[in-house]
Amino acid sequence: MGTVNIASPQDIEHMRVVGRMAAETLLLVGEKIRAGMTTEDIDRLVAEDTARRGARCAPLNYHGFPKSVCTSLNEVVCHGIPTPKQVLRDGDIINVDVTTLHHGYHGDTSATFYIGTPSADARRVTEVSRKCLELGIAEVREGARLGDIGAAIQEYAEGNGCSVVRAFVGHGIGKKFHDEPKVSHVGKRGTGLRLRAGMIFTIEPMINIGGYEIDILDDDWTAITSDGSLSAQFEHTVLVTKDGCEILTKRDAVLANSEGIASLLL
Repeated sequence: MGTVNIASPQDIEHMRVVGRMAAETLLLVGEKIRAGMTTEDIDRLVAEDTARRGARCAPLNYHGFPKSVCTSLNEVVCHGIPTPKQVLRDGDIINVDVTTLHHGYHGDTSATFYIGTPSADARRVTEVSRKCLELGIAEVREGARLGDIGAAIQEYAEGNGCSVVRAFVGHGIGKKFHDEPKVSHVGKRGTGLRLRAGMIFTIEPMINIGGYEIDILDDDWTAITSDGSLSAQFEHTVLVTKDGCEILTKRDAVLANSEGIASLLL
């Protein structure tokens, strides 16, 4: 593991600003998303809203990624590429992963949305994923260990009959999109890097209703569950503090899709 950056007060203020921008863009997605939209429509919505805020979409052209946002539908674990051919249908679940770049700083957040009425499996994997993020965040404070975060997530997911993807992790973030530390969503309590106030990183558990194994499609980006099972993810950017953490991408309203199914306020 390389050196983990400790954010300065100036860094933290920049991260609060960009985190709020990303959160507000995701709220807008929740207001607009509905059956009949394409993932290309979501990409356009995110790009236009981000530009309106005087910011840029960090994913666009990042290591060759061709779009402004990741849209991961049903069995897609992460890094789904928006396309005009992919139409949202009743019963789908879709993760929309927004990363905003403003004044050289990155704010990264995602949520899984219900399109219409979800199946029992779709609701279960989505709600387990949401709770996993909450439990992971609850472990964050100065002196805790990275393994505590992974353990809390893994215990809850597996206890509810789901699996935790190993192939992708949370990450340090700030002036770099992806930095140290790497934040595994599985782990053992009392192990791993000891957290210090001023560290900023994402927690973004990807939870599958089936096995945790994934495959990468021929586009070299889209990750899908190997067994074709549903996958869901939620993500926040967090700042470690002396007595807990500050969620830099916390939303100031309930996240809801246009069908009115709302998530918890987090």
